[in-house]
Amino acid sequence: MTPGARTARARDLRRRQTHAEALLWQYLRAGRLAGFRFRRQHPIGRYFADFACLSLRLVIELDGRIHDGDPRQLADHQRQQEIESFGWCVLRFTNEQVTRSLPAVLAAIREQVRLAGALLPAEEAPLQRRSIPRARPPKFKP
Repeated sequence: MTPGARTARARDLRRRQTHAEALLWQYLRAGRLAGFRFRRQHPIGRYFADFACLSLRLVIELDGRIHDGDPRQLADHQRQQEIESFGWCVLRFTNEQVTRSLPAVLAAIREQVRLAGALLPAEEAPLQRRSIPRARPPKFKP
């Protein structure tokens, strides 16, 4: 895939984000998680990671219901192994986990950051509630 095509694909994926991705992004963007910057739909190898922190080499993947089937789970496992082979750590959550228990998801991400030695417990910021608008359904061009 050419660099221009990768950029266009990443932009398209960002435009078509799920509600769970939009919700989590509000807590990850602009260094809001302990000062670490995350990117959305960041290309790694032949894949696009939902969220990636370059300085921590941490990938966060959100899985919708389509990922529940055995063939999709096998493909996800192979994808994760390939991303990890590039030296990245991958955390996976379901969309339902993000929408129903966001504080637990953020706590798991903070714990991974702490385990990486990048965040001391005293530096953790308390969870702040934010008003997140609902994601609009994508507009399809015929």
